[in-house]
Amino acid sequence: MMLGMSLSTFTLLHVVISMVGIGSGLIVVYGFLTGKRLDGMTALFLATTALTSITGFMFPFEHLLPSHKVGILSLVILAVAIPARYAFHMAGHWRWIYVVGAVLALYFNVFVLVVQSFLKVPALKAMAPTQTEPPFVVAQVTVLLIFLALGFFAVKTPLPSLA
Repeated sequence: MMLGMSLSTFTLLHVVISMVGIGSGLIVVYGFLTGKRLDGMTALFLATTALTSITGFMFPFEHLLPSHKVGILSLVILAVAIPARYAFHMAGHWRWIYVVGAVLALYFNVFVLVVQSFLKVPALKAMAPTQTEPPFVVAQVTVLLIFLALGFFAVKTPLPSLA
């Protein structure tokens, strides 16, 4: 039982939170690319992305897993990006710190989505059962390149300040 829920119910909740974080994050990145702040969507993205990592630590485990390391990195990045956005109002260098942090946090969620997809979707698992095979590597490298490009253009596009 996790938070009074069965493991399967808690897993479903975690997945729903993760998917909301990814969906809202993609909308936020679109806002970066079009010069729009999208304040409500940003709050949803940051909250659900933090909750994704936090709930990930609530699953039973015996040792530190790669998913925990990604969760730790995501939370550290969010611990910088959230104040950059809300406390420092994206002023000066805090703008690119926030944008890079938000894109990186979203990338980590999508990275884990790809990993979980190759673990849980039978057709993908058959193509890369150990996640060292070319289809998995190609998928992850493609995701990385997409996010590098998104991050580059997001930093270059001005956002209205909060001040």
